[in-house]
Amino acid sequence: MVQLYDDERIDYLTADEDMRIIQSPTAFSFSLDAVLLAHFASIPIKRGSILDLCSGNGAIPLLLSRKTNALITGVEIQDRIIDMAKRSVELNNLTDSIQMIHGDIRELKGVLNHSSFDVVTCNPPYFKTPSQTEHNHNEYLTIARHEVMCTLDDVVKACKLHVKPGGKVAMVHRPGRLVDILTTMRSYKLEPKRLQLVYPKKGKEANMLLIEAIRDGKADLHILPPLFVYNEDGTYTEEASVIIYD
Repeated sequence: MVQLYDDERIDYLTADEDMRIIQSPTAFSFSLDAVLLAHFASIPIKRGSILDLCSGNGAIPLLLSRKTNALITGVEIQDRIIDMAKRSVELNNLTDSIQMIHGDIRELKGVLNHSSFDVVTCNPPYFKTPSQTEHNHNEYLTIARHEVMCTLDDVVKACKLHVKPGGKVAMVHRPGRLVDILTTMRSYKLEPKRLQLVYPKKGKEANMLLIEAIRDGKADLHILPPLFVYNEDGTYTEEASVIIYD
């Protein structure tokens, strides 16, 4: 059994309770965006390599490991949170297939090879928030949610550096940054190919987006049907239930 520290707890990561994850209310807990990205990303099934940037406590690598035999590498900059991720990998007996690295996505030279991954996924900080008055009072959450340790440009550049030519990059973000995402991806020769907007329920504005690009791909963006998470009565929609409960 792995050791827990401070306010950490062990939660079930999946509805069938076959996978567990270490979480902390003050440091990091995964959310729906990680689940949606893990479902959305197109990944190799039998072999290959996957890189997950801004991994947090390892939710995306763990979820992806259920769908593929590819080797998965996760990168997280916060030392306490990467330690949680590593212990979660151990907890699920996945050390042979998942490697978690403590590092800065802007400075991975000598740590990871360039142009070496079939797929790169990322759930990056969403908010520009140039003023410290806009930051979360919790330092862990500030780094996870705000562009204080890496910007959107840093994230897209890192994705481009590490994905193979013809490889795929999948990201979850906020709709308000869509134009920034599209222009930044194209500036690094990552051509957007699939886009899906996620809505809390019908009649509400989208609050998440899922996007996949191909390195050096040709222009041809497909807009997928919208994903609605909740019905009017607050229950999950059928499509969301399939994703969340696998």
